[in-house]
Amino acid sequence: MMSRFCKRENSEEADEKENRVANVDSSSTQPHCHITIKCTKEIAGFNELDEAVKRLDFRSAARDVRRSNYVRALLSLLVGRNTTALSGCAQRALLATLEEVAGHAADTIHDPRSLRRLVDGLRSLRAAERGACWGGPLGSQILWHQHTAKIERILNTVAQMKINEPGPEIHPKLLQLPEECIREIILRLSDHRDLLSSAQACEQMAAIVGEQRVWRELTMFHFDQQQIDLVMPKDKENVDWKSVYHSLKKSFGINEDRMYAEMLSLCRYCRCLFWRSLGHPCIADQCPEFRAKLQEAGGIAPPSPVPPSAFLKFFSL
Repeated sequence: MMSRFCKRENSEEADEKENRVANVDSSSTQPHCHITIKCTKEIAGFNELDEAVKRLDFRSAARDVRRSNYVRALLSLLVGRNTTALSGCAQRALLATLEEVAGHAADTIHDPRSLRRLVDGLRSLRAAERGACWGGPLGSQILWHQHTAKIERILNTVAQMKINEPGPEIHPKLLQLPEECIREIILRLSDHRDLLSSAQACEQMAAIVGEQRVWRELTMFHFDQQQIDLVMPKDKENVDWKSVYHSLKKSFGINEDRMYAEMLSLCRYCRCLFWRSLGHPCIADQCPEFRAKLQEAGGIAPPSPVPPSAFLKFFSL
């Protein structure tokens, strides 16, 4: 059994070559991946996570400002699971994407908070690698050595990240902007944790974050009017919108569809996952007869959004 694993797991050079080939293929076509929707006993585990990650080009998505938050959220779910139970190929694809995310974050200093959460999961994975089962971790030693090397590279990259204040020649700085401009920036934050972190920066930011308008806009962004009416107090002239937001968040949770600039979508006809901004080769576009039948049946239905938690349900994890 061990020899079969050793044959399947290539060296580090072969791994990098495979990643380069995957990137070349994805750059010349629209990244998409066909998915088996109904998982029966006969076809359980038919969808392969590593194949989906490569075909959807997650490594390039990690450097795209529209798709990077989605990739990070998906990685946080995977790292939070029992990563050692994934297949060797899935582990390699996961760590390769994580390394791309860390490199992009180091270059742009983009969202270091979520990266630190991922790093905490990596430390637990490194500790699991050191756990013994008859003297060593389950799986090929060559594969685990590769994993350990990648984890160390990612941890070193994160350790070297520094958020430097702009130099004295850079003008204007954030707090030198008019208060209206700072408020407009705050109003565009979709995560309440970012608001709380901003309030800790300085008194001026704390005053703006404490305004009822900020929390009202955040509440109306995440929840519809029917949900808001359920927790709205009778005295509507003195509403504590921060309390309303947290009450709704506790009752309904956050709508994932609004948390990402772009998500994966599922085509109802091709059974295909794809990035909506990039599109995919759809049967409705390639076959005029099929398209005509759809028009007769009531028109073409839009693709379904696939949040990170729903994406993982397509695989046997």
